[in-house]
Amino acid sequence: MALNLSTTCESCKDENGSPPPPSFKEIISTHPTENGWKVFQHLCFYQGFWCFPLHLKGAMFAQHHFKAQATDVFLCSAPKTGNTWLKALSVAIVTRNDNSNNNLLLNKVPHECIMFLEKDLIKNPTAESDEGRLPLVATHLPYTALPKSILHSGCKMVYICRDPKDAFVSLWHFTRGKSNFGPYWDHVLGYWKASQENPEKVHFMRYENLLTDTISEVKRLAECLGYPFSFEEEKQGAVEKLVNLCSLQNLSSLEINKNGKYGDAERGINNNVYFRKGKIGDWMNYLTPEMGEKLDNIMEEKLSGSGFTFREPN
Repeated sequence: MALNLSTTCESCKDENGSPPPPSFKEIISTHPTENGWKVFQHLCFYQGFWCFPLHLKGAMFAQHHFKAQATDVFLCSAPKTGNTWLKALSVAIVTRNDNSNNNLLLNKVPHECIMFLEKDLIKNPTAESDEGRLPLVATHLPYTALPKSILHSGCKMVYICRDPKDAFVSLWHFTRGKSNFGPYWDHVLGYWKASQENPEKVHFMRYENLLTDTISEVKRLAECLGYPFSFEEEKQGAVEKLVNLCSLQNLSSLEINKNGKYGDAERGINNNVYFRKGKIGDWMNYLTPEMGEKLDNIMEEKLSGSGFTFREPN
């Protein structure tokens, strides 16, 4: 039975006198809650992860209504793990030979260029079929919470993760203390296991590798997206030009990213907060070595036996 967004009331009963199915708000109200790092909305525990009700309504709506296409590519990540850069690179790759879209990043923050599954679909239920939509969809949902149509459609996914210490500090600066879509180790593990089971469909990336070996990583990303660089393009420096376009230095200097806003008037976010430092090891400016070691030990315990580690080899 399909869920609806309305609140159950006497006037909403059907012709047989039965009330409609419970609304998302009512369902959310039955799940465990916590305040999180700082009160914005309480965090709700649903299907194994914590989420603000604001995002959870959109996630539930997508689970029931989104119809993935085999040509879609999903850009998946936990918050503040490199998803802004991944979106910019992906948009630039798929539009580089499209004259109608090749200036997107000059006029929009990367988040506005593609559909955000748990935010945009609930506002515009026809967004998935909008003419001219890029074949890219972003989500912060854990792998286990993705709409079933994504898992059954044969579409591809790209997942990016980041050292949890840097992700922790970046998230703190961005939200001033709120956490969302955790636990982080479960988020990483879900996509890591999927990439091991189906490497042709799930491309697993580390932010640190993207930063230190950008050209090679971008070429692999283009292959996964289905828009590989030709030999002639590589010879003409197309990869380097695209990387320069999407660099933190360039994107943060654009007028739209210095003074624009992303989102609605009530909860709009200044675009400049999406472009902070992007450095590896910035956590050392905010956490003590003991705090960093504690986070590392927790992650290693949670990731034990998976074949994946954030620790660098000795």
